Amino acid sequence: MSKQTYRVCFCFRRRFKLHVAEPPGEVKRLFVQYSENGTMTVDHLHRFLVEVQKEERATREDAQAIVDSLRELKHLNILHRKGLSIEAFFRYLFGDMNPPLSPDHGVGHDMDAPLSHYFIYTGHNSYLTGNQISSNCSDVPIIKALERGVRVIELDIWPNSSKDNIDVLHGGTLTTPVELIKCLRSIKEHAFVASEYPVIITLEDHITPELQAKVAEMVTQTYGDMLFCPGSEVLKEFPSPESLKKHIIISTKPPKKYLEAQEIKEKEIKQQKSKASTDEEAWGKELPELKGGDSVAGDSNDSDEEDNNHEEVLHDGDKAQSDVMPGYVRLIAIHAMRRKGELKDYLRVNPDKVTRLSLNEQKLEKAVAAHGKDLIRFTQRNLLRVFPKSTRFDSSNYNPMIGWRYGAQMVALNMQGHGRPLWLMHGMFRANGGCGYVKKPEFLMKSGPDNEVFDPKAKLPVKTTLKVTVYMGEGWYYDFHRTHFDAYSPPDFYARVRIAGVPADTGMKRTKTWEDNWTPAWNEEFEFPLTVPELALLRIEVHEYDVSEKDDFGGQTCLPVWELRRGIRSVPLHNYEGEKYPSVRLLMRFEFF
Repeated sequence: MSKQTYRVCFCFRRRFKLHVAEPPGEVKRLFVQYSENGTMTVDHLHRFLVEVQKEERATREDAQAIVDSLRELKHLNILHRKGLSIEAFFRYLFGDMNPPLSPDHGVGHDMDAPLSHYFIYTGHNSYLTGNQISSNCSDVPIIKALERGVRVIELDIWPNSSKDNIDVLHGGTLTTPVELIKCLRSIKEHAFVASEYPVIITLEDHITPELQAKVAEMVTQTYGDMLFCPGSEVLKEFPSPESLKKHIIISTKPPKKYLEAQEIKEKEIKQQKSKASTDEEAWGKELPELKGGDSVAGDSNDSDEEDNNHEEVLHDGDKAQSDVMPGYVRLIAIHAMRRKGELKDYLRVNPDKVTRLSLNEQKLEKAVAAHGKDLIRFTQRNLLRVFPKSTRFDSSNYNPMIGWRYGAQMVALNMQGHGRPLWLMHGMFRANGGCGYVKKPEFLMKSGPDNEVFDPKAKLPVKTTLKVTVYMGEGWYYDFHRTHFDAYSPPDFYARVRIAGVPADTGMKRTKTWEDNWTPAWNEEFEFPLTVPELALLRIEVHEYDVSEKDDFGGQTCLPVWELRRGIRSVPLHNYEGEKYPSVRLLMRFEFF
């Protein structure tokens, strides 16, 4: 990057100079207010935590623990017997002990509701190391995703070259395969490193019935008691994340022959019910049967008929497939829907069973435009998975907020497709202790007396206003090469603060550019009126201004607004790939009114 010629010599002399961070004026003022004779005692610090940081539950012991931790930093000028100096107080505010989200919060949401009540951290084509056309397939990206907290792993399964085993690959491309068994074993080993809550494996099945039987054997032997297999063929309601802790769940479309058999069975049951209803209208109601241990002769026969295995419904020509099908079908805890008819047809809610529907991002946009309310009603009981359109060859991503606004639980992104959509994903799932499940707001789960539901496009009154103060930043001097941003002078940083949420809440603010300084001190305030804070994410980015070229990237983070800690906080920034920098951070203040 270059600057005007007349500045070159002057800036060259300063390019290795470290600008030592000085506390902002507001921090100095607060120190004076909560100290005496230049010393902040434990009692002073306790009052500061309660009154300024709004930590109502903070105790004197908490304040003492902060002081004790700071004493270990021997380079600070700390009055050991009485309390903190201004330097030590500033280091506390700008250090790891003062993050924007509660470090001790853990899992705080109700985890006993059905799976459909949660946003779930979901990956797309989880086995790909790069682009969708020619990259390698491997278990390494699966491991990385699980270690980050991803709870839904997608595997595309195909016959191998000799047709006697199963590979994972992106079909119809040049991607190199990886064996299914290797992926299954890696999932088992790393599934619960970041979270105890269930891992869902979605299978895109392109294999024969014989290989399906082999998959059933592989999965059963690999996971054993970890595997969740429901007692019934179809779930009437999804179990809860709490009840499924440390379990593996398989989700895919049941084989076509099985579905055809189920359709025949359902039609026969409907016909029987219809005939019984007609007989009742013609002859009148029968007297009620005896209660208690008595039974009548037809009861057991009726039960047996309802429990008939689907094999008995299949035609004789399908016997070869039906012999290997049951083991595979029994693995499928979450049945994925095979779409038929128009969009409105498969968004109808079936009160007798729950299912999973998959839509690509383009079909989601059409559904939002034409059937937005039906989408929300569908996702109150069923699971909706959204995935990138097929033309994203470079593994880029779409805006996940569109799916979340309408209750989609499994908004699937390419975890190797770094950029703003994935940063939003990281921000969403920093909530609830990073367990990979975030409870959906109640308004997405409720219907009114006239079956009305939440409308993300509606103009709603402001519920709260978030006030953000960006004081300063530091750490680039340590984490970047001296000439990374500018060959001849210190960087010119500016910050952007943005809300992602419902359309009415979306907005962006920008600080002024702070020239020639490794520790920019912006000291700027911004306000964001929020109508739906429960769906709002706070995006923060830092860039380095360049007159003639594209501005350089200086870090980013994304935070769930509903879990922000009020007060002055140290906000660590992450690189483009989402990894936290060792030193780069911002000093910010968050207030709600």
